[in-house]
Amino acid sequence: MSTKTPIKVAELSELKPLIGKKVIVGDQEIGLFLTESGEIHAINNICPHKQGPLSEGTVSGEYVYCPLHDQKIDLNTGEVQEPDTGCVSVYEVTVDNGDVYICL
Repeated sequence: MSTKTPIKVAELSELKPLIGKKVIVGDQEIGLFLTESGEIHAINNICPHKQGPLSEGTVSGEYVYCPLHDQKIDLNTGEVQEPDTGCVSVYEVTVDNGDVYICL
């Protein structure tokens, strides 16, 4: 059983509500999102349909909309909402002393 390692990806002050931020960890492109409720989410930044950059999409509630074709993706589960299908990876996020970490 492998243990996930927290990796610092940003500072909390860099995140703006409803505006995604792209970070690169190794060969993975990850989108960070700060919702209006103050929750921080991290998901794979590449839309499963047309490979759009999700960090450039519109955030509404707990969802992000792909900027290329408006596919709606749940920030909690990574599930694409019906009638579309697909899924992106979701990563655990922690904040410690203003530093944002994701667990990989």
